[in-house]
Amino acid sequence: MLGRKERDQLELFMTGSLRQLLPDDHILARVDRVLDLSWLRDEVANLYCTDNGRPGIDPEVAVRLMLAGFLLGIVHDRRLMREAQVNIAIRWFVGYGLHEALPDHSSLTRIRQRWGEERFQRIFERTVQACIDAKIAKGEVIHVDASLIRADVSWDSLALRHLEAVSAANADEEAAIRKSRKTGKFKKVCITDPDASMATNAR
Repeated sequence: MLGRKERDQLELFMTGSLRQLLPDDHILARVDRVLDLSWLRDEVANLYCTDNGRPGIDPEVAVRLMLAGFLLGIVHDRRLMREAQVNIAIRWFVGYGLHEALPDHSSLTRIRQRWGEERFQRIFERTVQACIDAKIAKGEVIHVDASLIRADVSWDSLALRHLEAVSAANADEEAAIRKSRKTGKFKKVCITDPDASMATNAR
């Protein structure tokens, strides 16, 4: 019999955890088994007011989001949060259910600014080091011109390059947005003809 699957069915309840939807060998599931961020709150506590203001994003959520970006090769905060909207693995990894609204991408930029470059780099590299110690991140055999070359990959340097790429990519994006807001001209692109210019008649 020809089967039919109805889409967009409303589910009132979901039993169990999102974890059950992930394969055991998924990179985020493997990292979660060894990742310990219990020290993180004490590391950044002095940067937050203790008795005033709106509660901010849990520091562990922020680090887990950025670590997911590192492991999945995503440097733009905006793209990372778009992916997290629909990626069950990322939602589970950072502790957000399907019904919960994720932080805005700009929150990650503000967190890096609040923590400062030196402290943030120390936190991120310590987190990546936990993956190295658990042998999740390691040197691999790579292929170059059909010859096997054993490479002793420095994951510390990869983490640093990722951080630099994140900072550069998001700084450029934020600067472009600020400039557009000042001039009142947000650049628009025609989705059917991206090379076409757009203009309006002033009369």
